[in-house]
Amino acid sequence: MTMPEQKKAVTPRLRFPEFRNAGPWEVKQLGELIETVTPSKKLQTADYLSEGRYPIIDQSLAPIAGWTDDESAVIREHLPLILFGDHTCVIKIVSVPFCQGADGIKILATKREVDPYFLYEFLLAFPIQQKEYRRHFSILKQKAVRFPKIQTGEQQKIADCLSSLDELIELQAKQLEALQAHKKGLMQQLFPHEGETTPRLRFPEFRDAGPWEVKRLGDVCEVNPASPDLPDDFIYIDLESVESGRLLRKNRVKRDNAPIRAQRLLKQGDILYQTVRPYQRNNLLFTIDDGEEYVASTGYAQLRAYESGRFLFQLLHTDAFVYQVLARCTGTNYPAINSSDLEIISVPFPSLCEQQKIADCLSSLDELIELQAKKLEALKAHKKGLMQQLFPQEIDL
Repeated sequence: MTMPEQKKAVTPRLRFPEFRNAGPWEVKQLGELIETVTPSKKLQTADYLSEGRYPIIDQSLAPIAGWTDDESAVIREHLPLILFGDHTCVIKIVSVPFCQGADGIKILATKREVDPYFLYEFLLAFPIQQKEYRRHFSILKQKAVRFPKIQTGEQQKIADCLSSLDELIELQAKQLEALQAHKKGLMQQLFPHEGETTPRLRFPEFRDAGPWEVKRLGDVCEVNPASPDLPDDFIYIDLESVESGRLLRKNRVKRDNAPIRAQRLLKQGDILYQTVRPYQRNNLLFTIDDGEEYVASTGYAQLRAYESGRFLFQLLHTDAFVYQVLARCTGTNYPAINSSDLEIISVPFPSLCEQQKIADCLSSLDELIELQAKKLEALKAHKKGLMQQLFPQEIDL
């Protein structure tokens, strides 16, 4: 395909000093820069899983650890290779021998014009979206790839820069996962298991306090307290607004134009409990004090604790409580529990002093987790902004 010369003359906004006078980048369709690799042997996925010899690339493109060097590897040449999920549009890069464990994955080797790590980062910067009724790989092959000449070393420089950020992002993600796992394990010790009334771990001052008292949820909090008339305008919280205890966005609406489900006027300390697909645990402890009025959807149950709202919020996320909720849910695709069934669930409850001690401990962990999550988001945003500068913007061929 012959392209107009002006479309080849593309230059990124940001270049490393040694390449500022290196001239414009070239432009070609991805299909001209890669070739598809076909596994040379047909081996059963189960054999590799049981023997633990090589990573297996499944539909999620996640290699399985534990490979060792062995001549029976399905794919061991042209490494590193780029993997593209034809149904998911997910991009990965693999630099160790592996075997393909699922259909719908294209294995791509780069030609001499482009460095595989450079191309991988480029495809991350300009992903394709899933579209119905079309083959995703055929769309991907038509993508216009902008690249400097490989001989100059600019591709390698960009790939090294972004790869180092990838490593830092991965490290921060692992630290976040470690904090989340630590909290989960601690909760399993600080709260009684299902059918029990005494936790396995107690703070020293409560070790002789005896078992917790079993109460109905409706006895420890008010479920869906009556709301006064809604304000003229407010921030509306729907089921998509909350994730993992965080309010993701603030959607301001007028009362006259508000959704019919906007009915729960919030007060400080209220808990929003997700009654639809509660296994997601996307609940919110409302502590925002910015002078705004907030109203939640009836997709949440509004819980107003009689004692410690912070403790109750943590208890609602225990496996024992969630299992009880799921046992009372109706529906298959969208399992849900109604408020009357929610408030009769039995929960073990300690004294107020022990509630506050547990809440303080777990809330401090939540703060660390949120701080770590923000660090991770900031790194991802930094990389995204850097890619927008290091790669010329998209063009049509």
